[in-house]
Amino acid sequence: MTSEPSRRVLDPERDGAAFKALTHPLRIELLGLLRQHGPATASELAARTGESSASTSYHLRVLAKYAFVAEAEHRDGRERRWKSVHALTSWSNEAMHRAPGGRAALSALRRRQLEHLERSLARHEADLESGRLDSAWQEPSGLSDSLPRLTPESLTELWEALAAKTAELAARDADDPRAEQIVVFTAGLPLAPEPLGASDGSAPTEGAAHTSENAPADGNAS
Repeated sequence: MTSEPSRRVLDPERDGAAFKALTHPLRIELLGLLRQHGPATASELAARTGESSASTSYHLRVLAKYAFVAEAEHRDGRERRWKSVHALTSWSNEAMHRAPGGRAALSALRRRQLEHLERSLARHEADLESGRLDSAWQEPSGLSDSLPRLTPESLTELWEALAAKTAELAARDADDPRAEQIVVFTAGLPLAPEPLGASDGSAPTEGAAHTSENAPADGNAS
């Protein structure tokens, strides 16, 4: 597996220790904050997470040991600043399922992504309520889910189409002063047929027309 400058591709057989380091809840939160907000010190990250600076400093050093973060340019000589090395971390789900402990690591990482979704939703609602976001964002933002019937090949094509379209629109809006950072989650989770009468009664929910919010997966940790 090869990595692009903005993406790190982990091999579960070769990078088992790195995977284990990444599944720690605080470490993946710190990595996400550095990717979202840019370089920061352990003290600044402690203020954001509610942890002690000693704790964030320790976990940043662990992330640095496995090349997820690195020292950034210092504003002064007093405290070390950290930056994310890559914008995205990804892996092969198939390889994860084959590797010893891979299923458990994959499950833990996915649950960290769900926690990130919850934090992002809370911040989004607070930003709208406080007026930090323009009301123009109310209609296009939201959450939706659906249950299409697809083959494995079609689901793969869907991931590729979503990634390509997201990259295209981000490039188009890069210099637009109205553009804001958008948290985009994608999930594609095939479900085997349930025995008759075993359904939990849940049904897909959808917001208003043109309101949709999907989450990045394909084995990605953001």
